[in-house]
Amino acid sequence: MIPNWNWSDWIRFLPRYAFVGVNLGTDLSDMPSPTQVVALLKAQNIRHLRLYDADRAMLLALANTGIQVTVAVPNDQLLGIGQSNATAANWVARNVIAHVPATNITAIAVGSEVLTTLPNAAPVLVSALKFIQSALVASNLDRQIKVSTPFSSSIILDSFPPSQAFFNRSWDPVMVPLLKFLQSTGSYLMLNVYPYYDYILSNGAIPLDYALFRPLPPNKEAVDSNTLLHYTNVFDAIVDASYFAMSYLNFTNVPIVVTESGWPSKGDSSEPDATLENANTYNSNLIRHVLNNTGTPKHPGIAVSTYIYELYNEDLRPGSVSEKNWGLFNANGVPIYIMHLTGAGTVLANDTTNQTFCVAKDGSDPKMLQAALDWACGPGKVDCSALLQGQPCYEPNNVVAHATFAFNAYFQKMAKAPGTCDFKGVATITTTDPSHASCIFPGSFGKNGTFVNGTSLAPSSNSTTSGCLSQYFHGDASFTSSVIVGVLVLSAVLL
Repeated sequence: MIPNWNWSDWIRFLPRYAFVGVNLGTDLSDMPSPTQVVALLKAQNIRHLRLYDADRAMLLALANTGIQVTVAVPNDQLLGIGQSNATAANWVARNVIAHVPATNITAIAVGSEVLTTLPNAAPVLVSALKFIQSALVASNLDRQIKVSTPFSSSIILDSFPPSQAFFNRSWDPVMVPLLKFLQSTGSYLMLNVYPYYDYILSNGAIPLDYALFRPLPPNKEAVDSNTLLHYTNVFDAIVDASYFAMSYLNFTNVPIVVTESGWPSKGDSSEPDATLENANTYNSNLIRHVLNNTGTPKHPGIAVSTYIYELYNEDLRPGSVSEKNWGLFNANGVPIYIMHLTGAGTVLANDTTNQTFCVAKDGSDPKMLQAALDWACGPGKVDCSALLQGQPCYEPNNVVAHATFAFNAYFQKMAKAPGTCDFKGVATITTTDPSHASCIFPGSFGKNGTFVNGTSLAPSSNSTTSGCLSQYFHGDASFTSSVIVGVLVLSAVLL
């Protein structure tokens, strides 16, 4: 029997605090091993992970970590499971029961965006959910593990104002029994929310700031004329449109978890808004918004937990450049960009709001840069071996790039003390991480979320060193010196 609860009743059973998780795609040419993935998750304090399958090696690596895992029935297995209770039971036995309780599986996503990407499987979608649920009940796991299916927000029609939103009516034969299932099992609607695409498809009607959670003046906020609710961002408007669309079908007590949301950091010439800055802004603001438990205008204070799409850039994904660049990290664990998450707790420890770096000042005299570079790598006792030919920071081979590395190494070695980023006026402090490719600067984040500690860059008194003519000579500068070439020592601190 379906409980006859209203929202105020249901709210007592919702999580009090929202969480931020990540999606793990695997279309990488150099996919990290499961143990490397788990190491990154731990280093970044990511406690919620969504898989697109139920990979055995990944689930084994997640055992005894406490990380909450959503596993998935891939779309290509949906028809078989939706047509056979026994097939569903076997799937649960093999992919869930075999791993709990060591691996903390808390949800099963049955298919992904089935109505819009695999409509021929729509008639068996609810059956698949019910068969998976029955297998969990038989194993007494139904309270621990929730069953749902992710929807694209494109199934919502007329999404603004949110109060007028409704699901595509052609899917009512699926949506009504599906929402009844979610309601009766205490589960939630899984929704993929992509303000990036809403912004792109609006042809300028949606301001970029509105899509990126940037502050808007009151006269620029979107107002629902029916409810007079004010919307300051696209994300909240889409979530509330989903709430209203469910209420249109007389379901007012099914919560929402956003299973995918993000912003691409790179695009081709036709995708000018897929940039590092926009991706950083969107994901940083999204995480802060979710973890502040602000909820939405329709349901303020109600947790809307969200999974960021996605953990890694996927270079093997087909399609446009942006399709390959939604990740927070490269395959080697180096952040694509450094998010600014002050006040958002400890999730994603690559928050470096207070990080500063020392770089060569634009327009500086090359001869003065060379002199300062030689001093840093000589009397300054900075280990500049990373700048030698064939080493990670040799390219680009110019005095500005090499001086920037040396200046920053000295600045970090001296614990950023006042006056240690001057070099007779040719250096300046920045909050932008100058690391590039495999050249990880002191004070930045290195492989798998580890931290390159600038205080350990100077060769120790016990190290074996050799003097040589400066390898950091550039252009017409006439400065040469003997420099210390030592073994680069990296101090890795797991956060």
